[in-house]
Amino acid sequence: MVTAAIQRELESLADPGHAAILQRFFKTGPGEYGEGDRFRGLRLPVLRKMARKYRHLPLAAAVSLLQSAFHEDRLLALLILIQRYYPGDAALRGEIHHFYLEYRGVVNNWDLVDASAPHLLGHYLRDRPKDPLTRLAASRVLWDRRMAIIATFDFIRQGDFDETLRVARLLLGDPEDLIHKAVGWMLREVGKREAAVAEAFLQAHYRQMPRTMLRYAIERFPEARRQTYLKGTVA
Repeated sequence: MVTAAIQRELESLADPGHAAILQRFFKTGPGEYGEGDRFRGLRLPVLRKMARKYRHLPLAAAVSLLQSAFHEDRLLALLILIQRYYPGDAALRGEIHHFYLEYRGVVNNWDLVDASAPHLLGHYLRDRPKDPLTRLAASRVLWDRRMAIIATFDFIRQGDFDETLRVARLLLGDPEDLIHKAVGWMLREVGKREAAVAEAFLQAHYRQMPRTMLRYAIERFPEARRQTYLKGTVA
């Protein structure tokens, strides 16, 4: 089976020493957000090269790979799906998008979400109703909520900030640090393109924002301006 052959290739490239580093970095210990995840120790450029090699992989095989216990296998599957998505017609794009939502339970760490959500979720919803983002933002699953905000990176790149700000409002009270970082990051990306839009949002909401979210959002501000937000003295 083609999936098994790909996994043998991945295993042949494994680096146990780097795998141990990744398991610590991605918090795979008991009670941590990546609890139980397994790593082969492959680096991202290797996986991107393999994704190009297998860009014509049948969808069924990519979905099978996406269900692997190994983190890199799942990341490779997502990269392959992205390779398949962009050249595809409307029917293929829709099929890949629906596969992504159906199997999103295995898109279960921040790098997997960040690599895939702008493409397989955001791009697909660009000219469609955004109800899926509302549902994801309300989910009890951390990774669903991260998907909701990171998906809007596609809209940001198009100069459309409304959906980012809407989802950010939904997540202002989120308890998870990984959501605080994601929302702050997307607000920073808005600010890089349209500072006035980001500032208006921050002025309205910065007192409600978790500290990490605020710090990420204002990271590129001039130091004096950053301090007014951190000290709560914004005029």
